[in-house]
Amino acid sequence: MNRRDIIKTGIGSLVAVSAGWPISAQAADWPTKQVRIVVPFAAGSATDMVPRIVFEQVSQQTGQTFIVENRPGGGTTIGSAQVARAEADGYTILVHSNGFVTVPAIQATVPYDPVKDFTGLTPLGNVPMVLVVAPSKGMTTLKQLVDKAKAKPGEINYAAAGIGTPPHLTMERFRLAAGFEGQLVPFKGSPEALTEVVAGRVDMYFCPISTALQFVKDGKLVALAVSSLTRASALPDVPTTTESGIRDSDFDFWVGAMVPKKTPADVVARMHAEIVKALKVPAVQEKIAKIGVEPMIMQSAAFDTRIAKEVDIAKALAKAAKIEPQ
Repeated sequence: MNRRDIIKTGIGSLVAVSAGWPISAQAADWPTKQVRIVVPFAAGSATDMVPRIVFEQVSQQTGQTFIVENRPGGGTTIGSAQVARAEADGYTILVHSNGFVTVPAIQATVPYDPVKDFTGLTPLGNVPMVLVVAPSKGMTTLKQLVDKAKAKPGEINYAAAGIGTPPHLTMERFRLAAGFEGQLVPFKGSPEALTEVVAGRVDMYFCPISTALQFVKDGKLVALAVSSLTRASALPDVPTTTESGIRDSDFDFWVGAMVPKKTPADVVARMHAEIVKALKVPAVQEKIAKIGVEPMIMQSAAFDTRIAKEVDIAKALAKAAKIEPQ
């Protein structure tokens, strides 16, 4: 059975939603019963921990119970498809990473459409990706790495936790933007990849900052750059890839909340308002910061636009990197 975490009910106040249309009784009263949060990953990842932190606060605000339910499998498609087919009433929410937009680029058959079957509520946070190398490589800047890679085309190698995953596509976007060839070394997960990079058997790895942070602090890895457009608060002295001169190399690894497409607009607005309120609570920000996540808030319509754009970017990246859909 999949692990479940029942978030205790808290006492809070209702938030008025001003969205330019009459508020239905359904929206004004939401939630009147238990809300299910489906996470298509196993417990323990940032994608699993962030919603537990955020929706615990939403529970306190609304006085209702929120259940975080792990539904891994099928390359995240099993849990996502369950939400796509769920009743569009505001009581089933999908929380996914931006793997949500990369799945159609790497899987030949996907049982849902991320654009047509879902409405975005808001991102919950951004997990900056950091490019790391072993100290034994003798590199302290991104330019040194790129120069080395270009000097001997195809000889440098790089780790990836899975084929076509957000960390893999982050690396491919950077590599293609920087203009060098390399050899992909895939692993099942970040722990195995980091072990090989620390040992120097693999040259570099773009991975979630939360995973690599302690290695960097302990001096076991050197952080050369982060993939976000702005510097990461956890590593403020590390430049971004674009700041280091590599244009069009940025790639965010976000965690976001989505609902079935036909969820009423005023219910979506009410849900969005409660989540945003929770994300602005200092205690929530402190908790997610400890796991290397930075708050990231967008309006629903803007999030939908971003999802559609990133689906196209992921498909173009997969094609450029010659990743065949499986």
